[in-house]
Amino acid sequence: MEAGGSCSGRVGGAEAAEEYQVMSEVHLGCPPGFSGLHVSRFTFSSRPLGPCGVCDGDGSSKSELVAATSGSCGLPDAVAVDEDGDLVLDRRKRKKDVRSDYHVLTIQHGVTSSLKSVGLQVWKAALLLTDFVLHKSFTSSDFDGVTAIEIGAGTGLVGLIQARVARRIFITDRGVDILDNCLANVRLNSSMLKFDKANFCVRELDWKMSWPPPVGTCDPSDPSLRYFWSASEIEEAEKATILFAADVIYSDDLTDLFFDTVKKLMSSGAKKVLYLALEKRYNFSLDELDVVANGYAHFRSFFTVQYECGHRDGTSKPGFVGKQIDLAEIPQYIREYERGKDLELWRIMYTLDQKQQ
Repeated sequence: MEAGGSCSGRVGGAEAAEEYQVMSEVHLGCPPGFSGLHVSRFTFSSRPLGPCGVCDGDGSSKSELVAATSGSCGLPDAVAVDEDGDLVLDRRKRKKDVRSDYHVLTIQHGVTSSLKSVGLQVWKAALLLTDFVLHKSFTSSDFDGVTAIEIGAGTGLVGLIQARVARRIFITDRGVDILDNCLANVRLNSSMLKFDKANFCVRELDWKMSWPPPVGTCDPSDPSLRYFWSASEIEEAEKATILFAADVIYSDDLTDLFFDTVKKLMSSGAKKVLYLALEKRYNFSLDELDVVANGYAHFRSFFTVQYECGHRDGTSKPGFVGKQIDLAEIPQYIREYERGKDLELWRIMYTLDQKQQ
């Protein structure tokens, strides 16, 4: 998804301000009427949450929302507020309540956005995919030491977690404001999550231009050149073995562009697997006189489904093969969201030979 944000609290200019505004359920606890950027702190540990899915002993499941102040892209001077906008006083915790494996993921984001800038926000599917990456890192070495790419990264949430174990992580999206916000989140989290910022690469990837992206000279001081790719970075990215994408399925046109980009990327260099999380979104259709998830149906048309027995349906376009991951096998680690029934996680491969698994 596209995302935007800067230290000024700007949300996309005059044109975007006139557009219809949307809000993620993840941000429902934000103070009503508060504009600009926020910082939310999402908490996790190596021990998954209990059966209720939202509490780990103290019954708490609410995100701590912090109003970001202008003038700094680092940790802002801030005051914590609850969902009613009241101040949250910092109280000293007893030592027995402090968990040694307790971690905080700090994300700068918008509270509302236009449809063109939905990546300003944190969405449920990104938190689901983050849980999946955490689970892999806690229970296996599958993601250790790999080169990975997050496509349509928005706030960069998933890539930040993968950076804890990756050799190299490319965070990609479109637009300077979007990528500036990703970079701000890298700076906010590198110390707490203990990853090397040098292993992190924030780059622009416009799906309309597909893969490979234009090569240029990166100049951090020039916003128009700040996120250009070098030839060596493109070569390194093509050696990636894992791709991540969350909440990129919400427009048929963008879905077309997304799969075109992924196809070219997965056809280059090393063999890759795409882990994609989404939330099915329903709209009323005049053609069908019913509430349907048309965007979801279009997404499913791009790949053949592989079932547990190895059988594939034969109704889809060649090349992509997808297998749905059972969410019951992925414990919840992030406290500050409820999954709901419309979230899905897919493992998608691309092969030139349809007979290959």
